[in-house]
Amino acid sequence: MDNFDTPSTSRDAALLPDTGEPGFGVYVHWPFCAAKCPYCDFNSHVRHQPVDQERFTSAFLTEMAAVRAISGPKTVTSVFLGGGTPSLMKPETVSAILDGIARHWHVPDGIEITMEANPSSVEAERFRGYRAAGVNRVSLGVQALNDRDLKFLGRLHDVADALKAIRLARDIFPRMSFDLIYARPNQTVEEWETELKEAISYAVDHLSLYQLTIEEGTPFYGLHKAGKLIVPDGEQSALLYEATQEITAREGMPAYEVSNHARPGAESRHNLTYWRYGDYAGIGPGAHGRLTRGPEKLATATERKPETWLDMVERDGHGILDEERLGFEEQSDELLLMGLRLREGVDLARWQQLSGRDLDPKREEFLLEHKFIERIGNSRLRCTPSGMLILDSVVADLAC
Repeated sequence: MDNFDTPSTSRDAALLPDTGEPGFGVYVHWPFCAAKCPYCDFNSHVRHQPVDQERFTSAFLTEMAAVRAISGPKTVTSVFLGGGTPSLMKPETVSAILDGIARHWHVPDGIEITMEANPSSVEAERFRGYRAAGVNRVSLGVQALNDRDLKFLGRLHDVADALKAIRLARDIFPRMSFDLIYARPNQTVEEWETELKEAISYAVDHLSLYQLTIEEGTPFYGLHKAGKLIVPDGEQSALLYEATQEITAREGMPAYEVSNHARPGAESRHNLTYWRYGDYAGIGPGAHGRLTRGPEKLATATERKPETWLDMVERDGHGILDEERLGFEEQSDELLLMGLRLREGVDLARWQQLSGRDLDPKREEFLLEHKFIERIGNSRLRCTPSGMLILDSVVADLAC
């Protein structure tokens, strides 16, 4: 095992602490990838000719202005550059995007600015350029720590590439995270425990651990439907999930959300904005947003196809296709859906204010008796570990 030394925590000092408030985030979607993974249903696209980054940058800035007109003045608490593969962007592109965000909203020093990166597209010089542009947290799409499964998952990197990227990220950025996918075909609990312990030995402060899901419209979906791809059944998946929780908690990286684990204080501020049901601006092809306007929350969604989005922005000033006004009941349902994913749970007073009612006492009592939910004092409600295994059912019960 290639253990890494723990870096000095002094580099974290400049990042602002989590206040516990939902905050306001800005999400920018870079839709291009070098290759499409067979399990991926994200809005990502492969282009065999160079992308006109200057033209797309100009469109991002134009759409920012349109979204700023909707949001009004805000103080940004986090920025997330997602994709796709944002690490295919030139550092100059990232710098221009971050400068644009700072022109449209107030961006205090020390907020979390995250960029997703794939190990196959990592270069030291480019990473240093992103850091100079203002990125202070990187999230690496590692996905597996053996070459056989990386090939199965359609990744362009091998384990050596992944470890090189992790080292560079640790050396250059104050914060870093990486993703792994588990519940892969024929994966045993023992194999996953070994791989997870290895991952923790490399991780600085955060891991995102996702069970492999078969999404309609992906190549894996077709293989699964034809019986050529067998994934662990419900019982085996539950055992893998329970092993994940046990090992990460023991190693000081407990789950703060269903699939996300961090050392205390290193939770993803941007993703906490989603789960705490804060506002966020969505910029770029296929980006979604939630923006409060008076008593309503506006749900925005942009055109998914990059070139169509680009034409729309250049013609209309934005690529927004859908603006749905969410009433109090819809907002309360979304608050419950997002908040119950968190270990800190849901603020009941906020939910009651939005929904205009109390939880159904019979439904709550049933879930409490079966230890699927628990109260945190009088102010919050959260899922238990057992409840997390049937999260969708718990949310559906409480929302009725």
